[in-house]
Amino acid sequence: MAVLGLWVINKAGGLVYQRNFSDGLAPLTQNEFLVLAGTLHGIHAITSRLSPAGNSSGAQVIEGESFKMSIFLTATGTKFVLLTTLADNTADLLLPKIYEAYADTVMKNPFHTPEMPIRSEGFDTRMTALLGPPTK
Repeated sequence: MAVLGLWVINKAGGLVYQRNFSDGLAPLTQNEFLVLAGTLHGIHAITSRLSPAGNSSGAQVIEGESFKMSIFLTATGTKFVLLTTLADNTADLLLPKIYEAYADTVMKNPFHTPEMPIRSEGFDTRMTALLGPPTK
């Protein structure tokens, strides 16, 4: 398993959680991560409207030359984006588990405000257990 990073994007396109799990990603500033999350939110909205079938949830996988972005869209519009290597095929199994951890540790926290940045030690601990330790 080669997970590179995890992003959680709220329904308005704001980045509410970002964590790297490998040194394989280019170092970016927090502002650059915010811009990328907003751009991905827009691309996702466009792809949901381009579907010839009519009713589409948008892009689910975007591949680059050396990485893959797997997108899990929740019923509330929150997006979980898992960045992995191209050879990795565990994203479809991991994303529902990440969402479950989010629901258990973040959404059940009475002190968390929805759509705001995630500051939960419980969520961080669950992500470390699922995806490995973060890079500094």
